[in-house]
Amino acid sequence: MSRGKIKIHSVKYNFCMNIILKTSTFIFPLITFPYVSRILGPGPNGDISFATSVISYFSLLAGMGIPSYGVRKCAENRDDINKLSKIIQELLIINIIFTVISYIILICMVIFIPKFSDNASLLYIMSITIIFSTFGVDWVYQAIEQYDYITVRNISFKIVAVILMFVFVHKPSDYVIYAGITVFGNVGSNILNLLKLPHFVTFKRYEVYNLKQHMNPIVMLFLYNATTTIFTNLDQVMLGFMSNSKEVGYYAATVKIKNILASLITSLGAVMLPRMSYYLGKGDKKKFSSLVRKSFNFIFISAIPVTMYFFIEAKPIIGFLAGPKYYNSVSILRNVLPSIFFIGLSSVTAWQLLIPLKLEKYTVVGSIFGAIINVVFNMLLIPIVGGNGAAFATTVAELCVLLTHLIVLRKRIVESKLIDSNEFIRAVVAAVVATLMLILFNSKVIFSNLLVDCVVTGFIYFVIYIVMLLILKENILIGEMKKFLSNNNIGG
Repeated sequence: MSRGKIKIHSVKYNFCMNIILKTSTFIFPLITFPYVSRILGPGPNGDISFATSVISYFSLLAGMGIPSYGVRKCAENRDDINKLSKIIQELLIINIIFTVISYIILICMVIFIPKFSDNASLLYIMSITIIFSTFGVDWVYQAIEQYDYITVRNISFKIVAVILMFVFVHKPSDYVIYAGITVFGNVGSNILNLLKLPHFVTFKRYEVYNLKQHMNPIVMLFLYNATTTIFTNLDQVMLGFMSNSKEVGYYAATVKIKNILASLITSLGAVMLPRMSYYLGKGDKKKFSSLVRKSFNFIFISAIPVTMYFFIEAKPIIGFLAGPKYYNSVSILRNVLPSIFFIGLSSVTAWQLLIPLKLEKYTVVGSIFGAIINVVFNMLLIPIVGGNGAAFATTVAELCVLLTHLIVLRKRIVESKLIDSNEFIRAVVAAVVATLMLILFNSKVIFSNLLVDCVVTGFIYFVIYIVMLLILKENILIGEMKKFLSNNNIGG
């Protein structure tokens, strides 16, 4: 396909677009979460979280690894419109087949499992996500790096969803309406994708479709996504069965915060997979290694301070976002926060190394190991400490996944010098200094307003952190400053 038809932006531009998108996933919950938490309460919120977790498994089955594989495969062939069009049609056919299978299984489980029957209306409403995800083909737009379109589309529908929430959700019994609005905000925009798709590819009928060629890699990626989803969602499902809705509600409050933070930390990786696959397809290993190195450095300087800040400020953050009724979530949040750092690093090892290098079978190995650890720790700890046990299990599981990836990639990482230990040390030192200064500040100043507390402490912490990085001459910040000064002819 010619570059004239598909405009490919720089990695920096795509990253900025994805950061805007991911930031919106933080801002909109910041607007809605305090309202919904207070209106619905822990019980209904727990039911919604349970249904969301259950549907995530069926969405996974319907997707069958195609969202990940599709990005890689389409990125490799984006310069050939005929080949790209055929690949998209083949993957869409497979996607539809597994979507039908997914719905058949869901209906059977709702009929025969009492816990599912009790939440039937919620499950069916949340299952709309499956259909919209299938026909939304978001993976195509990621492969051809149309992140500006993805960002504008998603934010527009989220704005509408927020308005609908304030108009229609006013009491605890409105939780089903809220679930429907959530689905609309998350995937409603996907319907526009099919309408726009003919601008990039053709939908002519081909005489022969080779579905078999895609099965092995998509099954591998499905297994990877499935096992990953197990230890990211099974904790809430197990809490639902082994505890009560209120405990799930407390845990769900922390999971929302953790997921937002992890999403921001891993935002760079989301835009890197198509570019990495493209470089490898062209045999440009130098650019490939350079981008991986920058990704590791980005995780160091972003995940470490975020984890430390939210650990120190867990109580006011929970109080502001969810309200005093959720203060039981504070210790849960602190237990799950270290997982953000591990998730950030494993997103690089998986999506920027193992998958582009077509070593996805090792992502499956790591995820299975992590899932087993997660299930075992959940079974041991949830009956004793509830949500705190599930949070600790998640952190341990994410660490195990990362260690598995690093063992597999150790030779490549060492030989190509993909991890800079000095960058890690700089980030740790800067974050520790900022944390100590914040602890000292908190010992002297107490805020009566939780929002003011979060804003002021956040500003102080991250200003100190950035200043420390500059003093320590952190490469990413120094590099960006030099580019800025050069582009604006400052100091020249």
